[in-house]
Amino acid sequence: MIGHDYKHLRQADRPVRRRLRHGHVLAVGMLAGASALLMGILPEQADAVRAGPAEIGAVTVEPLSLPPLTEAQTIPLEPTTEAEGDDWREITVRSGDSLARIFSREGLSASELHRIMALGKPVRRLRNLRPGDRIRLRGSNGAVAELVLEEDEARHLRVWREEESYRAERVSLPVERRIGHASGIIHDSLFLAGQQAGLSDTLIMELAQIFGWDIDFALDIREGDRFTVLYEELWLEGRKLRDGRIVAAEFVNRGHTYRAVRFRGPEGDDRFYTPEGRSLRKSFLRTPVEFSRISSRFSLGRRHPILNRIRAHKGVDYAAPRGTPVRATGDGKVEFRGTKGGYGRTIVLRHAGRYTTLYAHLNGYHRKVRKGARVKQGQIIGYVGSSGLATGPHLHYEFRVDGVHRNPLTVRLPAARPLASTRLSAFQAQATPLLAQLEALDRVLVADRGTP
Repeated sequence: MIGHDYKHLRQADRPVRRRLRHGHVLAVGMLAGASALLMGILPEQADAVRAGPAEIGAVTVEPLSLPPLTEAQTIPLEPTTEAEGDDWREITVRSGDSLARIFSREGLSASELHRIMALGKPVRRLRNLRPGDRIRLRGSNGAVAELVLEEDEARHLRVWREEESYRAERVSLPVERRIGHASGIIHDSLFLAGQQAGLSDTLIMELAQIFGWDIDFALDIREGDRFTVLYEELWLEGRKLRDGRIVAAEFVNRGHTYRAVRFRGPEGDDRFYTPEGRSLRKSFLRTPVEFSRISSRFSLGRRHPILNRIRAHKGVDYAAPRGTPVRATGDGKVEFRGTKGGYGRTIVLRHAGRYTTLYAHLNGYHRKVRKGARVKQGQIIGYVGSSGLATGPHLHYEFRVDGVHRNPLTVRLPAARPLASTRLSAFQAQATPLLAQLEALDRVLVADRGTP
């Protein structure tokens, strides 16, 4: 589930605040002295318990995986004026720019552009320049000696002249992957506590996604809940580029501890597993709309707000702003898409034969969702609205097993397949040091704040 609207996370703060005492979010304690030594952290690295770069204990992660270099390709050149001694010029791509416009501004010939673009696939990125891209050029008399496009901080596309040919290659710079960490105690909301601990919005969202199958972060959070996160930091030549992904995390909710470790799953993708090797990923998400309040629960005796009579409410209503993305709670096939009586605009998905989910009162459908189409868990299928018998914008969501309505908030969700026994030893070898660090950081957090 990528591409989140953070305003929904902030909106989730409101119902949480009704249950919690208003107050400042506590910062995460500093590591020092014996506690730091206990975790194998040098004293000068002790302040990283709040958040920041640190190489913790003996944590080992796989090398940063970057796309392989594209094989250099050549295309013959007609004799041109040598430009080897020219100075570099740095160009920032403007809105509406193309390489042709840039060549024209820089006095480079169109025939040179044609020869470079004739290299094909290795220079495809030059056809899709974006505002803010940086290009370095050297050349004279209309000829290009060398061109470098900085695709990102760690990858460059280089085109250069070699004798009577052009060559192109992608250069991957040596990026170092370190482990950072952060811990926090919730006094108001996960979002505020995460910010206070130094986590980026992206990492806070990822933390919520990891445990989202077991914890409803809009309804289940309580004062005193706490979290600890180990995450990647990408460094290049002593300079931090950005945060990477979470590698391990712990969340204590209402006294129950949840732990997760990232590991490459059976299908070749990274997933999170419990210390025992069970996948945290369930076959279904608990909620189809992120961080929304519940406006009406599953009930067999609810009075309908429009019809004004007792009518069973066999689903859950999630109040959310009009246009909020609605996501498929599980992999499935679109069984119905259209208007369905009082439901208004509706989508029904069928999952693995015996399960169906219904999404009603939609404002509209995602363009890729058609009857018979297959959808993936977390994929956007529609948008919150108030079509049909609805008093305001919200999503009505139903969950059925063998055609029988079940309460989406309490139904036991089928778990995803655990790790195969052949991979369990490799997982445990990777997970053991990470889990030890989580436990040590949590002990320091509890001791520092006096949390029971």
